[in-house]
Amino acid sequence: MNDFIPVNEPIFTGNERKYTQECIDSGWISSEGPFVERFEQEFAKRIGRKYGVAVSSGTAALDVSIAALDIGPGDEVIMPTFTIISCASSVIKAGATPVLVDCNPDNWNISVDQIESLITPSTVAIMAVHIYGLPVDMDPIFSLAKKYNLIIIEDAAEVIGQTYHEKPCGALGDISVVSFYPNKHITTGEGGMVVTDDIQVANRCRSLRNLCFQPNQRFVHEELGWNYRMSNIQAAIGCAQLEKLDEHIKRKRTIGKKYSGIFKDIKGIRKPLLKTDYAENIYWVYGVVLEDALEVNVKLMMGLLEEHNIGTRPFFWCMHEQPVFKRMGLFKKDNFPVAEQLSRRGFYFPSGLSLTDRQVERVGDAFKEILSKFNNLLDLGGGIGIWSDFFLKNDLQVSLVEKELNFIDQARSLIESKNISFHQCDVNDFNFKKNSFDIIFIYLIVSLKFSSFKEYIFPLSSTPMR
Repeated sequence: MNDFIPVNEPIFTGNERKYTQECIDSGWISSEGPFVERFEQEFAKRIGRKYGVAVSSGTAALDVSIAALDIGPGDEVIMPTFTIISCASSVIKAGATPVLVDCNPDNWNISVDQIESLITPSTVAIMAVHIYGLPVDMDPIFSLAKKYNLIIIEDAAEVIGQTYHEKPCGALGDISVVSFYPNKHITTGEGGMVVTDDIQVANRCRSLRNLCFQPNQRFVHEELGWNYRMSNIQAAIGCAQLEKLDEHIKRKRTIGKKYSGIFKDIKGIRKPLLKTDYAENIYWVYGVVLEDALEVNVKLMMGLLEEHNIGTRPFFWCMHEQPVFKRMGLFKKDNFPVAEQLSRRGFYFPSGLSLTDRQVERVGDAFKEILSKFNNLLDLGGGIGIWSDFFLKNDLQVSLVEKELNFIDQARSLIESKNISFHQCDVNDFNFKKNSFDIIFIYLIVSLKFSSFKEYIFPLSSTPMR
């Protein structure tokens, strides 16, 4: 049995051990240690910002940023529906209202051409969230922000080391946030950072992450903050990881291009873009979207890959469909078809930095093997062949079973494809052979004795059954 390939596994090939040992030897393991400030300065410099404020997570960075900008009740923040829940929850917990936007079907980022129509007198900010390795097209957002005097909040958690028109991501917003979770391009285990060029905003973030202690009266508080501090040990790991960022980015792109090469000729899936006119994909994760014509759902596909000892993850679930927000009365009438399709039909493969070329090949081989099994379809009670004709046009091999001879004759005249066989008999008398069909389509069969063939049916939960 092959070893399990996890979705992500971080890599530590630099000075991580050395720097953390320094923390232990010195006794500075808390947030007061010297590596915290060093990491803040080095990270900010790397992405071209003046100030960095290290915090305990990417979510913490969002909470602190929203509060530091004084966004609250009565304010609206435009943001994508297709993103991690932290983006919306930080806005909602501040008392403000997220205004959601569908995403671009090609790069999976916020659809920038839909933003302007959503701007109202209550709009104070646009949150640009870079998704899965390709940045948002920021130029239109820059124009809108200038035109309507809006703040740009940039979530660059998934694109550390990426650029937009050669300018580092993380330097594109009035305030920007990143995450250092283990699946990111550099990690501190848990952790995040706020980066900005505004000294007042930076200082406010520092206060908010530290319970709003006052310099001269430590335990007297004028406002509420959080304990969102990063430890010295985490920052030490971050410094070591930052030194290897260029290597990590190079490796990520190698993995992504290798997957794309393996999947080049596969039909029925939508692959991530290699590049746009403003950026080359950095492949934070390598995701695919199963086209509707491919009659298999994501959960089943992920389960089949797990049987091959391969880990996967589904795509984000849309904000407007989150049960917790629905119970709050939010997004009741929102409908975003592109994002909904991505959420339901997308998932990603192992994409961690420790992934070897051989493991990528193993994942690709397993995926292609699974897909090859979804070609042979049985159309039970096929009638005059309308559905069979549809399936044939989507590159499936079809066997049509129909009791009525006149229906069979009409189906023969309708269908031109050679990839179909016709069987005139009662569906209950059809001679099934185990594993002979990958998909069984059943339409309006009244007298079907299901038990007579259910053991032969591939357990495909997305197969239309009526």
